[in-house]
Amino acid sequence: MKVTVVGAGAVGASCAEYIAMKNFASEVVILDIKEGYAEGKAMDLMQCASLNAFDTKITGSTNDYSKTANSDICVITSGIPRKPGMTREELIGINAGIVKSVSSSLVQHSPNTIIIVVSNPMDTMTYLVHQTTDLLKHKIIGMGGALDSARFKYRLAEALDAPISDIDGMVIGGHSDKGMVPLTSHATRNSINVSEFISEERLNQVKEDTKVGGATLTKLLGTSAWYAPGAAVSGLVQAIACDQKKMFPCSTLLEGEYGLSDLCIGVPVILGRNGIEKIVDVPLSDAEKAHLAESAEGVKKTNGLLDL
Repeated sequence: MKVTVVGAGAVGASCAEYIAMKNFASEVVILDIKEGYAEGKAMDLMQCASLNAFDTKITGSTNDYSKTANSDICVITSGIPRKPGMTREELIGINAGIVKSVSSSLVQHSPNTIIIVVSNPMDTMTYLVHQTTDLLKHKIIGMGGALDSARFKYRLAEALDAPISDIDGMVIGGHSDKGMVPLTSHATRNSINVSEFISEERLNQVKEDTKVGGATLTKLLGTSAWYAPGAAVSGLVQAIACDQKKMFPCSTLLEGEYGLSDLCIGVPVILGRNGIEKIVDVPLSDAEKAHLAESAEGVKKTNGLLDL
């Protein structure tokens, strides 16, 4: 199992670290355009191997895509990160060119790979990969929902004063501050709906805190978060590599599902060795349906800014 991570910044390095520590991949390749940067990150991570008891080989390369050849899974984190006050959508001009070039180079050397897109605006970048490569739709996955759901569960556990292992919840819709749709109708504490434990007002606050989870961290850190995004990616990669058939909300190309077409947006999917093996249709409340439709309009508006 060979995994490539393009972009050796904080998010990319965290992806590589968590994938290596889980010890299911034989090799992780980190690639970056900055001279020596990926090589340095790879060396630093390899010096953790004996300390963290993993045998995954990590190598770094400066923009040499031949080193990524025959990758089973490729992760695209490259592009400029968010700064305080920026929306994900404002990154589109620069990141679209980067993602288009990167995905083309990856597919050239690994024509059967599965691509996981992390670069923002994530839903639009995932759509771009669909439009500019020949990969089958089930082999192109946007990461956002897995991260947003982790942030939702964190906020729910905080509100309930409960251990995170008791909490289950999911966020669908666009990976944007306004586009996220936390599914409170399905959120539970040990199988009991969370509405049994907290007020509607508090639950609405959890939803709003979840939506601005990335912006909150960007304001505090001065740049995008990296630990949780890296962990989210590693979860998707492991589900695919180990054929786990796990359910995650991921950005995928819809062709009528949820009443939506010709866009990539976050919905529940089953991940296995073939990538997205099934799109799961879950019942939504009327409010959630309306929010998802509104989110889709926002994603399509951003897609319209692409120079395809």
